[in-house]
Amino acid sequence: MTGEAGENGAYPTLAVGPAPFRRTPSRVILPSMDAGATAVRGPVLSAPAVLSRALVVLALAAYIGVVFLALPVGVGALTGPGPDTALSVAATAIVALTFERVRSRVRQVVQRLVYGDRATPYEVLAELSDRVARDTTSPDVLGHMARIVAEGCGFDSSRVWLRLADSLTVAASWPYEPSSPLLPVPIAGDDLPPMPDAQVALPVRHQGELIGAITVRQSPGEPFSPADLRLLRDIAAQAGLVLRNVRLSAELAARLEEISAQASEIRASRGRIVATQDAERRRVERDIHDGAQQYLVALMVQLRVARTLVPRDAERARVVAGDVRRILAEALGTLNDLAQGIHPPMLTREGLAAALRRQEANPSVRVTVEDDGLGRYAAEVEAAVYFACLEALNNAAKHAAGASVTVRLTEEGDHLVFSVRDDGSGFDPAQQRPGSGLGNMTDRVVALGGSLEVHSAPSRGTDVTGRVPIATGVPRAAA
Repeated sequence: MTGEAGENGAYPTLAVGPAPFRRTPSRVILPSMDAGATAVRGPVLSAPAVLSRALVVLALAAYIGVVFLALPVGVGALTGPGPDTALSVAATAIVALTFERVRSRVRQVVQRLVYGDRATPYEVLAELSDRVARDTTSPDVLGHMARIVAEGCGFDSSRVWLRLADSLTVAASWPYEPSSPLLPVPIAGDDLPPMPDAQVALPVRHQGELIGAITVRQSPGEPFSPADLRLLRDIAAQAGLVLRNVRLSAELAARLEEISAQASEIRASRGRIVATQDAERRRVERDIHDGAQQYLVALMVQLRVARTLVPRDAERARVVAGDVRRILAEALGTLNDLAQGIHPPMLTREGLAAALRRQEANPSVRVTVEDDGLGRYAAEVEAAVYFACLEALNNAAKHAAGASVTVRLTEEGDHLVFSVRDDGSGFDPAQQRPGSGLGNMTDRVVALGGSLEVHSAPSRGTDVTGRVPIATGVPRAAA
């Protein structure tokens, strides 16, 4: 995740790209905020700091000398020989009144001469505080922070890392990197792990929790001064709240995106469910009209014939009565088959495993049902799993005739897990579009808050696995 100021001064949002993980042998980790852990030991003040203070002192001494030369000496020479106490007092007053303003101005000029465009430590912290005050939640602030660290401390490069889940990920860098060349660094607990491509690494914490890190590199041969490291620690101390807010914003955005995707899937699933229900109603109507209704019409006709024949031909009436019994049995069988397709009575009476074991008599495939002594669950849970498994078995019978199919039912935590695996020819999911059967299975499971996965490969069979929350309904007592 990187950021670079654009035309409007904003930085792009978080984006992480995979790249090789590099390690550099030269690295110093500063796990705490004390001054004992430093990259390079040296004097209390860095060379630039000593030079700048010396120049300020020399400039102020020159200013005081010029004032006293101009008044007591210069003006005194014009007024006559001998000391002039009034001019000395006037020179002292001028120096006293203008000293602070001159010192501040001289200090600014000297800082620019010594550090160039680089800001002073105070200016660095002031700029960071101003940026944090104006924007503490946007990922853009991390890009500005990386720039402030690198330019304010004079480092060659800097990176700001953000903790997401159990890893540290590059959130911003300076100079700008189109994509991070570093992979996320896994972490355990709240200890900062060795950071890649870093000479100095500082943890960033908020209320004791590790939420990020700042890593820097210096140009070859240029040491880290204690003053720069102290400034870096001060920045890391201020960055805790910023990184926490950015992380919360990133997690919230990811959650909202996930909820939006789930809502879209639920809307599409509901649309498919409505269409499927309409089609199922039309199928039931057609099956009743073409099946049971025809038997009932024939039954009515035979009953009229039998009523007519009873007074005249009893033997013929007995034959017609036999036909009536046969037609009635066929009508009952047709209605029973239709009821099995709507909701099998055995599923209601004996439960999921018993209802699926009826499929072991399937002549197209060899079915084996395995369960761990499951009890009873809510009717909608059992129905969703039953029809999903039934659809998978129908697909196996259609596309892998003669194969062995294993149906396994287990309870894992608060989910009922089912799998239907065959040893058929399989298929390539990338080359074959899913049919309506898979859509129906998915809709049934997703409607209850579950999930469905299909794994297949040519010559390796197909495995359909689903998970349905048991808490969808109130479990029923064991049969």
